Amino acid sequence: MAVGDVHSAFAQAAAEDGIALGSQSFDWLCEQGHVGLERVAKDRRDPALVEPVTAALERLGAIYAHLKGDLSVLYASRENLLLPVDLVHEPTGTVIEVDESPHFTSFRLTALELYPADASVGFDVDEHKELCRAWSSRTDGLARGLPAKGFGFGGVGRERAYHDALRDLATPAMGHPPLVRIAALDGDGGAAYRSHRASLLALLGS
Repeated sequence: MAVGDVHSAFAQAAAEDGIALGSQSFDWLCEQGHVGLERVAKDRRDPALVEPVTAALERLGAIYAHLKGDLSVLYASRENLLLPVDLVHEPTGTVIEVDESPHFTSFRLTALELYPADASVGFDVDEHKELCRAWSSRTDGLARGLPAKGFGFGGVGRERAYHDALRDLATPAMGHPPLVRIAALDGDGGAAYRSHRASLLALLGS
């Protein structure tokens, strides 16, 4: 099942409970990664953003470096190429990501291990680390023959791990609630929703 299908199935199951989830774009979430985040935050001139964005930039810079990303590529990337966000609960501003097995790699583990202990995230970081350890032998080699911008040939897994970290850390830094991440290892978006139904209903106020 394609990623879009997983998100669609999740949104459909949520809609049956009266939770409307739709796609949205954010100017601070683009091809420029944390370079774009810094640019947009500075343009906002909002004192409330300074501390959280500065902390997020420090972590994201370290993650990008550990994943062997080429920083010059981010500076040369496009400001207007926004990264997709498929599941947003507009009334609360909550972003939800539904992760299939390719998200659980040793590269993602590397990123998660660099999160601060008090990271503002809407999921269990230790649980996601364990899933990375369990799945990495099967997922690290996926898309091995494909290039990824900023990460070179075979860098798709590292790019995905960086983009996941970007979403996790930038979202609360820019004033949104902590990003919610739900595993759908079997690619069944509807089942993923139902397994987290009670907590989502409580969180989103439906």
